[in-house]
Amino acid sequence: MASLLWLLVWAAGVIWILVLGTAVYATGISRGPVDDRVANVMILAGGVFLPTLVLGGLVTWTVWTMSGLRVPDEQGLRVAVSGEQWWWRVAYEGPDGNPVASANEIRLPAGETVTLELSSPDVIHSFWIPSIAGKMDMIPGRVNELVLEPTKPGIYRGVCAEYCGTSHALMAFSVVVMEPDAFAAWLAEEARPASASSAHEGLALFLENGCGACHAIRGTEADGRVGPDLTHVASRKSLGAGILPVTQAALEEWITHTREVKPDARMPPYDMLPEAEIATIAGYLASLK
Repeated sequence: MASLLWLLVWAAGVIWILVLGTAVYATGISRGPVDDRVANVMILAGGVFLPTLVLGGLVTWTVWTMSGLRVPDEQGLRVAVSGEQWWWRVAYEGPDGNPVASANEIRLPAGETVTLELSSPDVIHSFWIPSIAGKMDMIPGRVNELVLEPTKPGIYRGVCAEYCGTSHALMAFSVVVMEPDAFAAWLAEEARPASASSAHEGLALFLENGCGACHAIRGTEADGRVGPDLTHVASRKSLGAGILPVTQAALEEWITHTREVKPDARMPPYDMLPEAEIATIAGYLASLK
C-alpha cells in the first residue's frame, strides 16, 4: 500500500509540473498565436494519449497491487465474524479443529496473514478496524473475505461503519494483536470450558432465570445461541460491544438496565430480580476468565 501511495504521489506530481509548466509557457513566455497544427498535436498528445497512457498504467498497477493484498494464506488463521444488532459474534478455529466461540473482541497474531469471514444475519453492517485495514460490508446472505496482516502488537478499536439501527453508535469492539506464541497460548486457553466452579450459586441463578436459553457457557448446561458466548466474558476488554468496562458493577448495570445502556437491545432487562440475586449472577460472570 505504501509503494502504491508513493507511486501515485510521484505520478500526480509529474503531471502537476507538466500542466503548470505549460500554463506558464503559454501565458508568460510565448504569448503569440499558436499554429493550428501545433495546437491539434498538443491537444491530442496532452489531452488524449498522455492521460490514457498514464491513467491506464496507474489503474493496471493499482488493480495488480490490490488483488495481491487480498490473497489469503490457505494455512493461516481464519476467523468468522458476524455483525448483529448490535454486537459481534466471533468464532476461531481451535487447536483441535473445532470452532471456539467468542464475542465483541477479536485477537490476532502479529506478522501473520489472517482471513476474516464477514457475514450478517439481519441488516448490512460495515466492519472497520481503521488502524489495521479498510472497511468491508457485512451483507445478509453472503460471506465477504477480508485479508489483513497486523504488524504491531497492541489494542486497537474497531467499529461498525454503516448505520444499522438504533444502537449503531454503540457497536464497537476491541482488536488485540499479540505475539504469535502468546496468541497460540491464548487460543488454547479460550478453547477450554469455563474456569469458574459449576457449583457457583450464580450459575444456578443464571440457569434458573433462563439466561442459558440465549447465552452459552461451555462446560455448563447453558448452551444458548441467540446472544454472545459468555464462557470467558471476564477476560475481554469491554462489555456490551465496547461500551462498558468488564467489572461486576458494569455487569449488574447491564443485567438490570439493558435497554437504557443499549437502546432496543434484544436482551430484556432483569430489573425484576432482587438486587442480591443480580449481584450473585454478576459476580459469577465476573469470574469467567
